[in-house]
Amino acid sequence: MSEQNPTAHLAPADASPEEVEAAMAVHSADEIARLQAELAEIKTKSAELADQFLRAKAEAENARRRAEDEVSKARKFGIESFAESLLPICDSLDAALAIQSATTEQLREGADATRRQLISALERNRVLPIDPAAGEKFDPHLHQAISVVPAEQAPNTVVAVLQKGYLIADRILRPALVTVTAPN
Repeated sequence: MSEQNPTAHLAPADASPEEVEAAMAVHSADEIARLQAELAEIKTKSAELADQFLRAKAEAENARRRAEDEVSKARKFGIESFAESLLPICDSLDAALAIQSATTEQLREGADATRRQLISALERNRVLPIDPAAGEKFDPHLHQAISVVPAEQAPNTVVAVLQKGYLIADRILRPALVTVTAPN
């Protein structure tokens, strides 16, 4: 194996030791300058990345805080629209109770009008009744069977509704309480 001189490429083979040393010094100075420039570039890039990271972190923290505020407000004021739609109903009831000498017919008309207001308020807020007709197929997701009776209808169908159920959006708020026909 032949050993190579690491400084052979810096100076010609017939160069004096001083020339070799000078060539090495120039090469070392160039290499140091290059490495210093590379280090400065890396430091600049690192500072830029650190700044970008801190900005992104602050932005994420602000977004998290905004989301928490929105969730808090939604919890606090989520029923505001529903409550506003019920206020006219309260006003109607207060007005009805303020009449001292109302006839039975007037009370019935007032109660009927107030009920219509309530149904309208519920519908505006996506609270819908579950009121199956007699003969409708029993659906355990929407109905709760209170009793099973023999009947002429097809098996597992609704005979009577004892209490309406309600959906809020697509979720069961309360199932309809029903009587169903006995299975065969």
